[in-house]
Amino acid sequence: MFSRVLVANRGEIAVRVIRALHELGVEAVAVYSTADEDALHVRLADRAVCIGPPAASRSYLHVASVVAAGVTTGCEAVHPGYGFLAESAAFVRACEDNELVFVGPSAETMERMGDKAQAKAELRAAGVPLVPGADRVDLDGARAAAAELGYPLLLKAAAGGGGKGMRLVREAGELERAFTMAAAEAEAAFGDAGLYVERAIAPARHVEIQVLADAGGGVLTLGERECSIQRRHQKLIEESPSPALDPQTREAMEAAAEQACRAIGYRNAGTFEFLLGPDRSFYFIELNARLQVEHPVSELVTGIDIVREQLRIAAGEPLARTGRAPRRGHALEIRVNAEDPARGFRPAPGRVVRFRPPLGPFDRVDTFVESGTDVSPFYDSLLAKLVVWDGDRAGAIARARRALGELEIEGVPTTAGLAREILETPEFASGEYSTSFLQEAEGRLAALGAVAEGVAA
Repeated sequence: MFSRVLVANRGEIAVRVIRALHELGVEAVAVYSTADEDALHVRLADRAVCIGPPAASRSYLHVASVVAAGVTTGCEAVHPGYGFLAESAAFVRACEDNELVFVGPSAETMERMGDKAQAKAELRAAGVPLVPGADRVDLDGARAAAAELGYPLLLKAAAGGGGKGMRLVREAGELERAFTMAAAEAEAAFGDAGLYVERAIAPARHVEIQVLADAGGGVLTLGERECSIQRRHQKLIEESPSPALDPQTREAMEAAAEQACRAIGYRNAGTFEFLLGPDRSFYFIELNARLQVEHPVSELVTGIDIVREQLRIAAGEPLARTGRAPRRGHALEIRVNAEDPARGFRPAPGRVVRFRPPLGPFDRVDTFVESGTDVSPFYDSLLAKLVVWDGDRAGAIARARRALGELEIEGVPTTAGLAREILETPEFASGEYSTSFLQEAEGRLAALGAVAEGVAA
């Protein structure tokens, strides 16, 4: 195992990784921008290095500065967390060039899988089911694909995910404008305007398989996470196991993820994302070659610390077991963001004047927030992840509702109230929901309603 590791991130994920390092007896070195000088991850680390001003492009995304922090402090490895440089092949190569082990997949794998069109081509060759579509098309190619696939269809950025560069096209008259807008957004987000086309599966569920893979070819699947409660392709609530999967579909999906791992030579933690159709057919959509925000859901149902396993794999250790990880009970994760749902989820930076997390049995809160924490406008709006476990789904929902009722965050608007409402809907209680849930239920959710009278929108 390493003796000292650089944590190349901030916020709750930096705190999460630092804690895992300390539990393994490894020194943690934090990086921070001037906006994060007093942040929790800086105070928890054994050492901390300022890498620039608040703008992410001049600090957390500045490859040379992050690598220099690792080299000058004598680190042996770098854990990227998620976001920022976590899926940057250039960052991985810079780490390797400076004899820093990157805790994640190789640069070559990241480059191949980072191009969504190429990733699909490789997995198609490996026999993994894919949504019918066409790879890297211009406008004429999109028109030809639409003639073959029919409407509705999706335009997606070839070089990235997270909902950036994505447009739903319902009819031919919308195609040209949607293509232009998606390409421009993809160029701005990823430096690559390339798009591909997929048939829109509707109604669909978003289900993903968590994997761990070691350098010797061993693969362990940790079951699925249901991620269909989302807005603008950003997840709000995740759960495991999915209420939509029967044992046969679950095994087929895990087998597909394992097969894909072996076909591409994947190493470390990763997530294979699938769309699940109403007939339980499923289709690969993308590989997240990193730790996921929602990884605690899988940790609670399997008892496996995914961050520790990432570090062990990066240090050259084999997985203790392969195949399917045993799992028990049901887990839910609620993302609590500093956003105002009534104002279109507008980010709401400011000072948290009071923060009190729930402290009940089987409650887990991953956060960097304390009373007095300043929520910066420069970074992601995620404040905390509330994760609960119980022996069955009904118990987990009841526990999540109780925990959300105890959670106190004052000073900034959050999405906690919306999450409470979602958990109380009959669709969520029954497990009968899809990725269009929020859009369909909008009129019934008070947290998405009109802004209070007298308050400017």
